[in-house]
Amino acid sequence: MKKLIAIILFSTALNSIYAQDIYDAIRFAQTDLNGTARFKAMGGAFGAVGGDFSSLNVNPAGSLIFANNQVGVTLSNFNTCNESNYFGKTTSNNKNSLDINQAGAVFTFINQDKKSDWRKFAFSINYENAKNLDNNIFSAGTNPINSVGNYFLSYANGVPLANIDGSNYYYDELYFNEQQAYLGYNSYIIDPNANTGNNTAYYTNIATGGNYYQENRIHSNGYNGKATFNFAGQYTDKWLFGLNLNSHFLDYRQSSSFFESNNNPKYPTGSTVDAVRFNNDLYTYGSGFSFQIGTIFKPIKELRVGISYESPTWYRLTDELNQRISTSGYGLSATPNVNQYSTVVTDPNTTMVFVPYNLQTPSKLTNSFAYIFGKRGLISFDIASKNYANTTYRPKQDFSSTNAIMSNELTTSSEVRIGGEYKIKKVSLRGGYRWEQSPFKNKTTIGDLTGYSAGFGYNFGSAKLDIAYAYAKRDYNQQFFSQGLTDAARINAVNNTISVTLLFEL
Repeated sequence: MKKLIAIILFSTALNSIYAQDIYDAIRFAQTDLNGTARFKAMGGAFGAVGGDFSSLNVNPAGSLIFANNQVGVTLSNFNTCNESNYFGKTTSNNKNSLDINQAGAVFTFINQDKKSDWRKFAFSINYENAKNLDNNIFSAGTNPINSVGNYFLSYANGVPLANIDGSNYYYDELYFNEQQAYLGYNSYIIDPNANTGNNTAYYTNIATGGNYYQENRIHSNGYNGKATFNFAGQYTDKWLFGLNLNSHFLDYRQSSSFFESNNNPKYPTGSTVDAVRFNNDLYTYGSGFSFQIGTIFKPIKELRVGISYESPTWYRLTDELNQRISTSGYGLSATPNVNQYSTVVTDPNTTMVFVPYNLQTPSKLTNSFAYIFGKRGLISFDIASKNYANTTYRPKQDFSSTNAIMSNELTTSSEVRIGGEYKIKKVSLRGGYRWEQSPFKNKTTIGDLTGYSAGFGYNFGSAKLDIAYAYAKRDYNQQFFSQGLTDAARINAVNNTISVTLLFEL
């Protein structure tokens, strides 16, 4: 086997073949139970309760429940523990992060015109980290069937050899599938069926019939932040109306390192490649916009009924990708020697900058109920629905296959939140429950989420201190790659969050 290891001078690659998939869309379409400590302690059931900065994210009419002008800030400690099972082998990893995940201010105005039915107005601005994207996952196990060579084959077949072996130097841009083929070819994982420039068929140098020990490490960090500008007005004593204009900003970095070794027969009768290390560094960033409208109706003093609508979020995103690969074996040279073990490193040393694209997440409808026991406490319920099948990448013609997959595999997810609060003089005791349905029809790719929370608050008069603990558990499948090697580890994710909120009346 003779091969020219070509060095291709990459420019910034503007790709019309996209790597974005259904899992990226779900990552940015879902939100956490983040926000103030009071909100978290009561399971986020605040659509009809209001009077809390995070309640604005459920129902914008809730700003009218504030009795006075207030400012608030929340500090949260997030801990995620991931237990992975991959072909029977169990591993675990965790991530801990500390973040100021909420800050806001609200201003209320009483209408002095006694003849008007508009009694009160409110304006507020609030920032929240809608989803904490910090995470660590480690999976390991022995795959009896599938090798990483199939990943590179799945992209290479159909790509002319001249585009990846260095003979066609007019190509200063590579599509995503061509870069995967280039990495696989120059690291000796795949070879062409025919050594001609127009060859489009390839085979893998990792032999079949053995076992493949595989490890996958994923480290991610980032945030999906949202700044809310809220306007609300109270009509008579019974109706509250609100509007939110939301500005979203997303910053997400993910580094993955995949390793594979095999016990197949070695070169020249078996595998040329004995071990593979494949690293990917992804950076996604961008901004978006959404709006919310909502109302709270008070038929009697003790009862509140709320309904709110959250529009889709329209994101404009950009992806940047760095890839590098190293392989080891006995046949990795232009003149292979059965006694010579060597390592080849293929690092294009370039950043692939994808053409900016649009992502539309699904809208959300929430119905809320709350019963107020005078000054002693309250109980509240929120029921929400979100149709993830409406998640869409744009331009549609470039993402037709991915959009079709999301339309077929995703479904409407319901969410139930229950919260309660009981006051003993200046102390408030709180508890909550949260259940969120899987966005997938099969209920397996991502399972249902179950969460519990508790907390307390103390009223100092012009200042308040709230503390909350929240627990959430969800199982999901973590695929190592989107095609070729599509085996998945089963992840049991447990999230523990402690939040502290300070509130001051102005």
